[in-house]
Amino acid sequence: MHNALIESHDSQEAAREQQSSRPTSVARTYFRILWSNRKSRAGLIMFGAFIFLCIFGRALAPYSPTYSGFATMAGPSWQHWLGTNQDGQDVLSQLLAGTRVSVLVSLSTGFIATFIAVLIGLLAGYSSGFTDDALSFLTNVFLVLPALPLLIVLASYAPGKGSVLIVLIVGLTGWPWGARVLRAQVQSLRTRDYVVAAKLAGDSTLRILFREIFPNMLSLVMAGFLGAAQYGLITSVGLEFLGLGNPNQISWGSMLYWAQNASALLQGQWAWILAPGLFIALFGMSMVLINFGFDQISNPRLGGTEE
Repeated sequence: MHNALIESHDSQEAAREQQSSRPTSVARTYFRILWSNRKSRAGLIMFGAFIFLCIFGRALAPYSPTYSGFATMAGPSWQHWLGTNQDGQDVLSQLLAGTRVSVLVSLSTGFIATFIAVLIGLLAGYSSGFTDDALSFLTNVFLVLPALPLLIVLASYAPGKGSVLIVLIVGLTGWPWGARVLRAQVQSLRTRDYVVAAKLAGDSTLRILFREIFPNMLSLVMAGFLGAAQYGLITSVGLEFLGLGNPNQISWGSMLYWAQNASALLQGQWAWILAPGLFIALFGMSMVLINFGFDQISNPRLGGTEE
């Protein structure tokens, strides 16, 4: 039995070494599955459009987002497709320029939360005894903490305000659900034959975690990243809307904050509120749609494609 497990481990190592010569094969396979799913395909197109605006939004803006020489609170027109705000600034230009901050905050928050979730989920799921108990206790503590009041208090009393602070606060508090899911998945994988073979072969714990277990839950990690990024988007916009961000930094949340302060709806400037709200909804929806493709990757029972 011992020799059979080691031979199995060696054959799997040889297969992995062969696959490592083609590092893009896994990415191509994932992309093909995502693209074959109609919902995921629509999400990828929408997500790609927002990434394009994140990079080139300021260049595409018809005016400088900070120029305030136009008429104030003007409605949509040919010169200003979304009208102007209370300072005489073009709303469309601010919307395009603010895409960079909002998208980067969302993705950065998702990365931080996912990194912590993966680290704690892998260690807790693979370990036993004190390590698992301690990490599980930490996860449960963060799960039962009232998230919104905690975020408001931290954002209110932390020195300085801005997107970096929001990313850190939301990222450091948005990981426990992902960690709990990953822990359960690792516990089901740690008894598989290839993991047992790696243990018998003398592989280190870190190598087993990141070479044997982690690749088999990559789709679940990506799905968790998308969920964390959505959480980061909504939470960051909410904090900015409450005035806990940097009001002088152009983003979708700060646009809503100033629109509410200026009573935009009462003054007929509906586009000032509708435009950033629509962008928030569409960007969040793009990640929800992409997640359908990762569900298909992680759950073979779904099978097939939605053509």
